[in-house]
Amino acid sequence: MIPGPTTSLTDAARSLGFLLPDSGGRSLSAVLPAVAGSLGVTDGAGRFGAAQRLLRLAPAERVCVVLIDGLGFENLTERSGHAPFMRSLLADGGELTCGFPSTTAVSMGIFGTGTGPGRTGLLGYTVRNPHTGALANMVSWTGLGAPEDVQREGTVFEAITGAGIAVTTVGPAKFAQSGMTRAALRGGRYWNAESLADRVDAASYELISPGLVYLYWGDVDKIGHHEGARSWQWGDALEAADREIERLARTLPSGTRLIITADHGMVDVDVSKRWDVAQITGLSEGVKIVAGEPRAVHVYSRKASGAPAVAARWRDVLGDGALVATRDEVIDAGWLGPVSDHVAPYIGDVIVALTGAGTVVDSRTQSAASLGLRGVHGSLTPREMRIPYLTLSV
Repeated sequence: MIPGPTTSLTDAARSLGFLLPDSGGRSLSAVLPAVAGSLGVTDGAGRFGAAQRLLRLAPAERVCVVLIDGLGFENLTERSGHAPFMRSLLADGGELTCGFPSTTAVSMGIFGTGTGPGRTGLLGYTVRNPHTGALANMVSWTGLGAPEDVQREGTVFEAITGAGIAVTTVGPAKFAQSGMTRAALRGGRYWNAESLADRVDAASYELISPGLVYLYWGDVDKIGHHEGARSWQWGDALEAADREIERLARTLPSGTRLIITADHGMVDVDVSKRWDVAQITGLSEGVKIVAGEPRAVHVYSRKASGAPAVAARWRDVLGDGALVATRDEVIDAGWLGPVSDHVAPYIGDVIVALTGAGTVVDSRTQSAASLGLRGVHGSLTPREMRIPYLTLSV
């Protein structure tokens, strides 16, 4: 789809039912700044206090933030029978929006810094490294340089620890010194814990003393990718997570503020609406490399001036199956927030957001396992963009 002569990119997106990022409103970018404000941390710009007021967080000495990867607001509400504890916390205002693309790498940058992907450089599952020209993975941090060189924004954890307040991240050992952790979540100490039960125990122990604990759980997303978010396996994964988080609420010290959120939602693919770049000339012509997500594609053209022609061909092929825009159009529309000079070269020359349950893949570079994913995310549909924001004072 292409915006008409009198239609802006934003209007075109809204006509497709897309939900646009709202970095200045109730979004994932406000969560940790609001927590910092509730812990009494101030910043020169007044950002922490503004976020605290926006999310209505009362002052607290102890806060536990749980992020459940892949638990979209609509996914949760539709399957709430598997999550009686989280269902009990659903109320008006119990949701936020994530950023675009609606995917883990982008959301971790937004969550950890309170700024958008245009600042953090965390732009998708994969991107083209402008220094090497090769495909790079922002989740495993392969094919990229030092995390601190890509993601140059200060983190909220650094601000909180700088104010003398303890911060502990609880997650798997493999993430302790990962590129993603160093990029988006640096600051404080890291507690290695593999099972969710062990992470709950660690969080409860750490909050015997005042401070902030951040607990990450990824199995809901993992199961969703492989089995689909409407599968019985996904329901079981949600049920297991809900049971342990309820136990967390019971074991946290009195007076602790518990916050439960997520990084994105998920849609189940429609295999009849899958386009493979490797098999469609209109998608491969003039294209050097394809990156991003099956639902939010970064397309890099062979020639610097080739983006408009590439975009036109992709629009012809995808039709109403996607919204196709050039890098400049996306930046001007503000979907990535303000864009730093060093970040701009990482952004695709053309950006593609899929509608419905369609996907774009490239069998030349993607593994068979990734081509077979049943649950995906990245685009601007409400199912992918809306995330829960559940709070409880225990």
